[in-house]
Amino acid sequence: MKYFFVYIIFFASVNYSFSQEGKHISRIDSIKLYVLNGKSNDSLLIADTHYEIGEHYRSKALLTDSAYYHYEKAEKIYKSLRNKFGIASALYRIASIQRNEKDYLGSEVNSFEAISLLDELDETYNVNEKKSFLYNNLGIVFNELEQFDKSLEYHNYSLEIKRSLKGIDKSKIDNSLNNIAFVYKNLKQYDIAIDYYDEILLNKNLIKERPDFYALVLDNYAHTLYLSNKLERLPELYFDALKITDSVNPKGYNSIIINQHLAEYYNNFNDKVSAKYYAYKAKNIAKEYHNDDLLKSLQLLSKIEEGNVAVKHLKEYVKLSDSLYKSERLIRNKSARIRFETDKIEQENVRIARERMWLFIISVTLIITSFLVYLVITQRNKNKELKFIQQQQETNEEIYNLMLSQQDNIEEARTLEKKRISEELHDGVLGRLFGTRLSLDSLNMGTNAEAINTRSQYISELKTIEDDIRKVSHELNTDFVSGSGFVDIIKTLVETQTKAYGFDYELKTNDDINWEEASNKTKIHIYRIIQESLQNIYKHANATLVKISFQVKNNVFCLKINDNGSGFDVNKAKRGIGLKNINSRVEEIKGDLSINSELNKGTTITIKVRTD
Repeated sequence: MKYFFVYIIFFASVNYSFSQEGKHISRIDSIKLYVLNGKSNDSLLIADTHYEIGEHYRSKALLTDSAYYHYEKAEKIYKSLRNKFGIASALYRIASIQRNEKDYLGSEVNSFEAISLLDELDETYNVNEKKSFLYNNLGIVFNELEQFDKSLEYHNYSLEIKRSLKGIDKSKIDNSLNNIAFVYKNLKQYDIAIDYYDEILLNKNLIKERPDFYALVLDNYAHTLYLSNKLERLPELYFDALKITDSVNPKGYNSIIINQHLAEYYNNFNDKVSAKYYAYKAKNIAKEYHNDDLLKSLQLLSKIEEGNVAVKHLKEYVKLSDSLYKSERLIRNKSARIRFETDKIEQENVRIARERMWLFIISVTLIITSFLVYLVITQRNKNKELKFIQQQQETNEEIYNLMLSQQDNIEEARTLEKKRISEELHDGVLGRLFGTRLSLDSLNMGTNAEAINTRSQYISELKTIEDDIRKVSHELNTDFVSGSGFVDIIKTLVETQTKAYGFDYELKTNDDINWEEASNKTKIHIYRIIQESLQNIYKHANATLVKISFQVKNNVFCLKINDNGSGFDVNKAKRGIGLKNINSRVEEIKGDLSINSELNKGTTITIKVRTD
């Protein structure tokens, strides 16, 4: 009696659709015999039958929620049996339905769950083939989400697995190649997409074996040529694809897309008559589906038509968009409701779950205890590491304070020595020169013109010497520019490291920066950032020139470090210890860090810190 209610509903609604399907009839007869009469203990048979019923709905394009319902039922029974391959197969079908209904998150979750289950099984042909289907589904999902790099990653996984399977149907490999080409087209990497389409079209038997797929590939190939502005073979390729697809299914999905592409092509060349013809043709076929293709046709017509007609199509587009959104949400809600209803089967496992409860509790207790022990050990290690870093930081600061203190002592001694020399020159040498000049001047009493002229020259020269000494005295008595000690330390660091690393440097400083007002902490971090940056450039950049500049503008201090090295992709590169250290030091002084890099052009690190 446990499946009686479900199957009464099922046979009342779908029994007629299996009248010509001998295999399914045998399964239904089995269910009638074993389930409705309450004599069945073969859960695997029931699960397999649910799966086959779901396959029937899917293959015959009947109600999606009916297929979804039976896949869910099959999944639950497979779970009770711990049949991992059965669970994965049901989840794959559920994920496919969710993808078609735009429940991309649900499709992604179920696909990964199915792959995880298959990873636990031996790598048989069926297991690997099912994996390839799941990765293909993930590739389509991420393409729809416009995460094209991820999409390519999973499509390539799928293709790799398919190519490793001996005797696999070539059509399945072609499907993956077409999907990969489609993603590259979305990425606007048209030449790569064209190469994939060419690989598919090399099969001369494809048009006979799979004419509908051949038309799809040919249309995608033609549209890629159009997007890449390679128009020599257009629109003939579109017409070839349309002719083939009309011969197979004139009102099918491929026909809609090809007519849309033709309308787009003619509209681009301002052939409004042809553009309208194919656009309306696509719209009329799409009406039967009432889906996104009809949306695209209405949007296309709103661009091709003019005036009120264009506005009319645009309004229809908005109305249909809202309607489809509500329908998709309703379908997702219905799927959730079906999942909730099928969860009832799990109630049969309550008794077994209770018997295993103590084992579960003990296991969980052990896991939690182990986890807590791990946390304690990990936290202790982290504390030791943080303590070491703190000690290192304090040591760095102490060392640098000693450097600054020593530099101040040197500057003070230098200033005192200059002052002493200045006083010596002023009071001693200048006094004597002044006296000599007066003596010569007083002797300038001779009437001999030559003697007078000679003495005058001596006197003039003594005046010149006097002025020069006074000038030297004044310069020696002038103190150094404030903060030049820190700049000298930076210059010494840069000179030493660039010489050791073997590249040139340019160091530009701004005299407006008052380093005396900057805290030792700030100067320590600036010193270490420059040191770390030079080390990173030496290790990774292969640079020949490094430019370092200090500037102050609008109370913002700016440090720029630029090299002409190989560069790297900032978005993809993993941040190493060097970059983490730099970022940590910038955060310590409450600054902003930006890194700009181009391959083969170099890298620029910019650090900004407010001075107010």
